Amino acid sequence: MPARRTSVPEARRRVQTLLAEWGAAQQVRDDVELVVSELFTNAVRHTGSEKVGCEIALIGAHIRIEITDEGDPRGSAPQIQPGSPDQECGRGLFLVGALSDGWGSRPDDSGQGRVVWADLPYAGAPAH
Repeated sequence: MPARRTSVPEARRRVQTLLAEWGAAQQVRDDVELVVSELFTNAVRHTGSEKVGCEIALIGAHIRIEITDEGDPRGSAPQIQPGSPDQECGRGLFLVGALSDGWGSRPDDSGQGRVVWADLPYAGAPAH
């Protein structure tokens, strides 16, 4: 998707649609939507990317979220700093850490960008 703020709501909408098709519980959908929003926004704001990728996959009892950026054309790699609820910046990553069973980053396949990932617990919607 284009690395613009206007792409963030579109990424959230796509994730909500896919998770509804999977039959995910509403709380799971809300948590995944929040994490996608935070990570996608960070890629838009803190890199020089023209495009940002967003992938989710169901792996066992977890949903894996991967947000891929293209890095910074000035040559500086994105830096992830642990968030704190008391800091003005970094609250989003604090939320990502609180909602996920694990998260981190790695270089993308090109070696220029970064993949930020998070694993969230998965639960299906209760049967009626």
